[in-house]
Amino acid sequence: MGKGTKNITFYIIMILVFGSLMYFIVKEGESHQLESAITSAYDAPKNLSEGFSLFWELMTHHIQSSIGILLLQIITILITCRLFGWLFQKIGQPTVIGEIVAGIVLGPSVLGHLSPEMSGFLFPPDSLNNITILSQFGLILFMFAIGMELDITEVRKKLKETILISHTSTIVPFFCGMLTAYFVYDQYADKSTPFLSFALFVGIAMSITAFPVLARIIQERGLTRTHLGTISLASAANGDITAWCLLAVVIAIAQAGSMLSAVYNILFSMIYITFMFLAVRPFLRMIGNVYHNKEVIDKTLVAFMFLLLIISSYLTEILGLHALFGAFIAGVVMPANVKFRKIMTEKVEDVSLALFLPLFFVSTGLRTEIGLLNSPDLWWMCGVFILVAILGKFGGAMFSARFVGESWKDSLYIGALMNTRGLMELVVLTIGYEMKILSPPVFVMLVLMTLVTTFMTIPLVSFIKFCYRRREKAKEYEAVEVADGTFKVLLSFGRAGNGQIMLDVAYQMFAHKRHQVDLTALHLTVGSDVNPLHTDNFEEVSFGPILYGAKKLGMNIETRYEVSNNAGQDITDIVNNEGFDFLLVGSGISMSNQPDDVEANRYRTSFYNRFFKRFKAPESWFYPGALLKDKTKMFIGKSHCDVGVFVNRGFVKASNVIVVIDSEKDLFLLDYTSTLLKTTHGSVGILDRSSSTTPGIEKIKYAVHQFADSTPQASILPEKDMKASTFNGYTFMLISYDTWNDVSEHRREALQKMPSTLILNHRTE
Repeated sequence: MGKGTKNITFYIIMILVFGSLMYFIVKEGESHQLESAITSAYDAPKNLSEGFSLFWELMTHHIQSSIGILLLQIITILITCRLFGWLFQKIGQPTVIGEIVAGIVLGPSVLGHLSPEMSGFLFPPDSLNNITILSQFGLILFMFAIGMELDITEVRKKLKETILISHTSTIVPFFCGMLTAYFVYDQYADKSTPFLSFALFVGIAMSITAFPVLARIIQERGLTRTHLGTISLASAANGDITAWCLLAVVIAIAQAGSMLSAVYNILFSMIYITFMFLAVRPFLRMIGNVYHNKEVIDKTLVAFMFLLLIISSYLTEILGLHALFGAFIAGVVMPANVKFRKIMTEKVEDVSLALFLPLFFVSTGLRTEIGLLNSPDLWWMCGVFILVAILGKFGGAMFSARFVGESWKDSLYIGALMNTRGLMELVVLTIGYEMKILSPPVFVMLVLMTLVTTFMTIPLVSFIKFCYRRREKAKEYEAVEVADGTFKVLLSFGRAGNGQIMLDVAYQMFAHKRHQVDLTALHLTVGSDVNPLHTDNFEEVSFGPILYGAKKLGMNIETRYEVSNNAGQDITDIVNNEGFDFLLVGSGISMSNQPDDVEANRYRTSFYNRFFKRFKAPESWFYPGALLKDKTKMFIGKSHCDVGVFVNRGFVKASNVIVVIDSEKDLFLLDYTSTLLKTTHGSVGILDRSSSTTPGIEKIKYAVHQFADSTPQASILPEKDMKASTFNGYTFMLISYDTWNDVSEHRREALQKMPSTLILNHRTE
């Protein structure tokens, strides 16, 4: 008897024996059950219909239970926030704006107005406390991560340069907010709210800058390493620290009722901050120097850091400063070791951003009832708040930047960037609302002010750039004139390993094309929510192989790293705006023959055939060749230079090349072939697919034969059509975009055997 048969026999015997024993236990137990249990058994369902009724009743009960409602709420919130975040990302806005709007849509302003029954079912009043508690805990984690994003050492280095900008852009809107509060207090504030508390909260609401949103906008605009980006980030960091300290004082005063009563709150708060920076921070610095990689950071250390976070939040909460301030300070005093901070933010950020923050947005949205602004006066007052916020923050930052010597252009940029409020503003408003300092109508006005000032940042930056475009064009023209004679190549790659392979392709294609080749390697990280702490690591990992390859080849290349929401659009913008002569991009996995890519393509095609083909879904969603065709079309349609899309089929060297000529337009491939042969000293076979009916056939014949006669390594293939056997012995193929479209449609089976390929498009204008 085989081992498998023995196992099956033993399994069956075990099931029969123990199943029988359990049956006898049940029968014996039923003979001793109580009379009440017997009565209950008579009420059990007698048929399938009654059984379904009982099932439905139990399921309804579970849906309406506390945990059932909470889970349904979380599912709805996450889906809605991701959808709106994606939509706003598509129009060039930070995802946080879409998530804030999603919160308002799920609240009484939209869902509650359009479908009160659905709103009442999803968000019954007695369930809202659960969302609020979870969102508050999520905010604690988020503020901890924000504190870790602030590098105190870097802030200190830029303190002299940015202190005037950051403090002016905080004090001016703070004053404007208090002045506005003075005029609106009698009519719009709650009568039980002291004027001092109301004025201070309106002032602090006007002066906040959203550091995380600002950091991501600067990333997306490629300004991270520029003077403008550095000054803006440092100013926002200084301003945020100042604003949060002011907020702590404001909360202490508001809770104590007067300045005299708040003295003790402020005094003990100063003791707390001093202890955190002079005692806790040095201790954590020592830990950071020892524990700085994932191998040595264990659960005990992570638990200790979270315990420190909770203790810090608890202390500031009981001191009257709010738990969020303690979380922020706990993040700030974390070890300055960047590797340590990266690891800790990975532990915290994904959960806080992906799960808890959407709950906060909806919690805010449930409080934001736009219908409260039910008169022209209230809407006019909302406009006043928005105008005061923009003039105070934008004007204060712009004029102070100009005063310290920045150009008018950079001063305008700094003003626009510092005017970003976003999530940080909502945190402040939520605190004020929960403390009953901000009345519901004023809360709604300030939420709308938050949306408008954050939404306007990117359009305003684009408008400033548009206004200075002529001057920039003149400078670009001068730069092009100076660099005349060079051949500028932009090499855009995704995976790190592909970068080195594509560098080999670029070297073999262009090393002898011009006297000097100026090659820039571009890598994009897609997603506006990328943490600035992680980008250096992404950059180092992505460019490692290509820099190693460049060193081996003796090439000088420039590396460029950016964060992007729309990679294709950003690549073509860089090509067109910066005067590149050639764009080299990879095709991704769509036609690759590498094992991992083949497996991914197989699953994708199988998934399409199994589930979507019957519904006539577009084949380009799933079919690899069609995906490549769409990607090629996008780059070629938008780029103002020659484009090459590289398909990696195990590329090593273009030692034996096949060139496909289909029409007169394809003859430009012979120029590329000539320069390629000068580098590789390989051989080339020309597949002339033109027929007697092809326009310009005589010109094609003449050019092909002249090239073959003048180039010893070149020969004309005897066959006229493309078959799988045509590619035998060839390691590289050059083909035009138009011809590729034709053969990928009609010779799909033959292309399965093709070698590594470069699909080229030649700009004639």
